[in-house]
Amino acid sequence: MTADPARPGSRPSVPTEPSAPPDPAELQRRTLRVLVVSNMLGGVAVASGFAVAGLLAENISGSTSMAGLVATSTTLGSAILAVPLARLARSQGRRVSLTAGYLIALAGALLSIVAAQVDSLLLLLLAGCLFGSGSAANLQSRYAATDAADPRHVARSLSLVVWATTIGVAVGPNLTGVGGSLGESIGVLSLAGPYLFSVAAFALSLATVWFGLRRLHQSTPRTKLERQPLAATFRRVMAIPQARLGLLAIAAAHAVMVGVMSMTSVHLRHHGASLTIVGFVISAHVAGMYALSPVMGWLADRLGRIPTIGIGLAILASALTVAALAPDDAHAFTALALVLLGLGWSACLVAGSALLSSSVPKDIRTSAQGLSDLTMGALASIAGTASGPILAQLGFHWLAVLCGLLLIPVALLAATTHQLALRNINDDL
Repeated sequence: MTADPARPGSRPSVPTEPSAPPDPAELQRRTLRVLVVSNMLGGVAVASGFAVAGLLAENISGSTSMAGLVATSTTLGSAILAVPLARLARSQGRRVSLTAGYLIALAGALLSIVAAQVDSLLLLLLAGCLFGSGSAANLQSRYAATDAADPRHVARSLSLVVWATTIGVAVGPNLTGVGGSLGESIGVLSLAGPYLFSVAAFALSLATVWFGLRRLHQSTPRTKLERQPLAATFRRVMAIPQARLGLLAIAAAHAVMVGVMSMTSVHLRHHGASLTIVGFVISAHVAGMYALSPVMGWLADRLGRIPTIGIGLAILASALTVAALAPDDAHAFTALALVLLGLGWSACLVAGSALLSSSVPKDIRTSAQGLSDLTMGALASIAGTASGPILAQLGFHWLAVLCGLLLIPVALLAATTHQLALRNINDDL
């Protein structure tokens, strides 16, 4: 140690040791904890608002036919915002991207309250688009869980974050009554009151991600990457067989799920089901979507991503078969179909997301993930929009049959991709 000769009596300077790099395993555990908490909160926020969105639209417009527009705008907003959020993740990191996603959603929740107060459907639809950013951020967080994951446990890490949404979507709708009372107490329309919980939960998600992912943000090297146009990303993804399968499996499973699920409550009510039965069926479906996602992650890591996609497609086909053959008033069979629908969706989402992430080059990984969320949201919007006229003209059974047709090309693609992968392994040996 030496003293500074230019400053008499100065204290000796002590050379500082460079800080040790964070342990990758500990960093991954911390990241998962943060993402699980943020996804729980994000699930509460999304479900709280979504539970009353249709009723609020009907109240403002005075028309039942307009009730589904907010859900459609939210789905479209989630799909459209997935791409810029992925680009932000690519250039600035997951911490900044997820924070921005929750911030936009928070603005959407606030704007929904304003729309209710001024009785504006147009403003409510705009708010729904912004509100969809919360779903986009929740979806993107499943990919954030894989960034520092052990390659052997990518699907498991991803599935844990998906599972966390179970708590949020279970708690959110149950806050409707309390939110209405809270809203009335401060002069907000009772139907808009649950959005107050959305505002609070999105704010907590934002803070959780911003402060909780600081260490991950600091440890992630910043490299200058050229901007990847969406069309170029699409061409590169479609040129990789496994990435192509992952993208299409996620999109098809999501479209099938939304197409059938969005009309299930209408179908049940048309054939004598009480609101209690409707609520039970939808709750069972949501449980199927999220509660067993860690099991799907375990299967994807142990059996392989493509076989797990095959399992998911088979479960979806079983769900649609039950829905197509069950009598209209057999509500128990409809409930079974919806549970199977959720399980099949979960298998395809978890395994497809893991397959996509692991099979594309690193320079387009986040772009490909954004493309995946855009594709699944866009196809789901089309399926949800088409499901109403199909139900009205042909009935629930034919809706299930037509949705099932979407699975056929994906199943064929899964079979050929699996055979190609096996052939490549044998060639390597």
